[in-house]
Order: sequence, then structure tokens, then C-alpha cells
Amino acid sequence: MRASRGVRTPKAFVKPVLAAVFGASLALAAVPSFAADSGKITIMVGGITKLIYLPAKLTEQLGYFKDEGLNVELLSQPAGVDAENELLAGAVQAVVGFYDHSIDLQSKGKEVEAITIFGQVPGEVELVNAKSRDTIKSMADIKGKTLGVTGLGASTNFLTQYLAAKHGITSAQFSVLPVGADNTFIAAMKQNRIDAGMTTEPTASRLINTGDAAVLVDMRTLKGTVDALGGAYPASSLYVQRAWADTHKEEATKLARAFVKTLKYIRTHSAAEITEKMPKDYYANNKALYLQAMQNSLPMFSPDGRMPKDGPETVLKVLAAFNPNVKGKHIDLSKTYTNAFVDAANVPK
Repeated sequence: MRASRGVRTPKAFVKPVLAAVFGASLALAAVPSFAADSGKITIMVGGITKLIYLPAKLTEQLGYFKDEGLNVELLSQPAGVDAENELLAGAVQAVVGFYDHSIDLQSKGKEVEAITIFGQVPGEVELVNAKSRDTIKSMADIKGKTLGVTGLGASTNFLTQYLAAKHGITSAQFSVLPVGADNTFIAAMKQNRIDAGMTTEPTASRLINTGDAAVLVDMRTLKGTVDALGGAYPASSLYVQRAWADTHKEEATKLARAFVKTLKYIRTHSAAEITEKMPKDYYANNKALYLQAMQNSLPMFSPDGRMPKDGPETVLKVLAAFNPNVKGKHIDLSKTYTNAFVDAANVPK
């Protein structure tokens, strides 16, 4: 018997098919990747125990995600820049991190928007090592010094460079060391690996209480922030890829509603009442100190989740002063945030 011959495809048919496949591949490549729509929303927090990101865990503790019918998983990365990378890779649907990432990412062609603002100010504190207090009286004294940040490209790094630039000091005149947050930051300070560094509560209060550090620049309050940066500086926020928000409006509105309820809870309850809602392991074996840090942090939070007026302009000014990604670039601030979901969340169901 003769072996049967394979079916031959006409050449005239091959080119159109290949063109169609190639075109489809290009189209798929242009679509942002998202974690699979399993019904679960995964949120990466840039350091879940930091009080600047308090609304993330507090919302879970208060049961507001469940009240909205949401299945939310909270994960943690010590630096906001790492959380941002998880979002862009499509591994998570949202990030609780600093709003300034939305501006930085737009300069790189990435469309990300903040849909709920948690903090009207950075909540960051530049601390000086106790052993360097006599030589570092202000940011004007940091030439030749080593300054700690949570990570290279993180918001703490942006702000550190800006505060130095205000005193005419370039990034080449001091060293930046990524030391993470919480215990790793404390260790770097106690081991004298950094002369000063930027951190948040409750880490700041822990180091101040033990006498290992003192406040150099305080951006936990609106006044301190205006003095340091020249205006309100919207910081901690919930941000997502715009394409995800456009295709998941219901979920985005429910997330905004849950967080707005939490911000209202923060505004109407005492530091002690809020502390009681938090996991005990957040106290770091010192509930009284955590309560003090909580009290220090409450003024930073937004009352309603909306972007503060002129806030984006202040953030852009800070980034454009030194960040090569942003400097000289046209940034459409209207595409870096939206109040639409918060506004919808404030409408009674």
C-alpha cells in the first residue's frame, strides 16, 4: 500500500493566517496583564504594619471588605517600589502605596491611577542617628553622609533627594542605602550603618523612645509637610492599572466604599479604639508605644478619600526637581488619579 500523503496547505492561504496570528499576538501584547479573575482581589501593601497604610489592615479587621461582598487578600512588600512591580507584572490587582508612583509610572508609559487617597501628607519622618546629632542639625548637613531609605526608587528615596536639593545638595554628595522598614530600619540605625534615614510610624516612635534617633524633618502633620515640601502632599493611596479600573468598575467602587468607611471610622474614633482593632502582633510587644504612634499618625489621614486640592501639583514639583524619569516630561495629572469611585462610594446604595 502506498503511504498516504500529508495534506498540503495552499501557499495563498499561509500568509493571511500568519498575518492574523502575528496581529493577534501584537494585540495581546498591548493589553495589560492582570491576575486571573477568580473573584479574589489581591492587594499588595508597601509595608502592611506601617501606620501610613493603616486603612488597609483596619478595613479587613472591621469587616468592611466582606460587607461589600469582596474577597480581598492583603499581601505585604517592605518597599512601595516592589509592590508597584507586582502590580505591573499582573500578579496583584491593586497596591496600597504612595500616589507619586502614578506620576513616575506615567513618565514611563504605564497608566496607573490612584482611586482612593488615604494620606494627605507623607507621614514620613527623617530621623538622625543619635551619634550624628551633633554634626547633622538639618538636611543642609548631610554632605558625605549615608541616608537610609526603604528602597531605591521608593517614595522615601524621592523625598530624601528633594529635601537635600532644597539645600543645594545633589544626590552625588551623599550616599543612599536601602534598608527596608520596621526592624531592618531600626537595626541599620542602631548599628550605625546610616547617619540618618526616612521612616514612618510606629518605627519612628520606637527609635525616638529608645533614644537611638531624633527627629530631623517631620512630615506627619500638614504644617510639617507644608514647611518641608511647600504644600499638601497626597501620599498613601490605593492605586490600580487604569485598564483594570475601566473593566472592573463595580469592584473598584466597592473597594473605594470600604476604604471610605474606614477613613470615616478613623475620623470618629480615638487612637485607643483603633488600636484595639489591630492585630496584637502589630504592637511589637509595646502596646503603649504603638498607641502613641497611632495618636501621632491620625492627623495624616484623609477625611473622605478624595484627592486634596493642588496635591498632585506639589507631588509633581517634588518629582520633577530631580527624578530624570519625570523631569522635562509632560505629565497629565488628571490621568494619575480619579475621584470617580470615591464619589460613587459616597452615594447611598
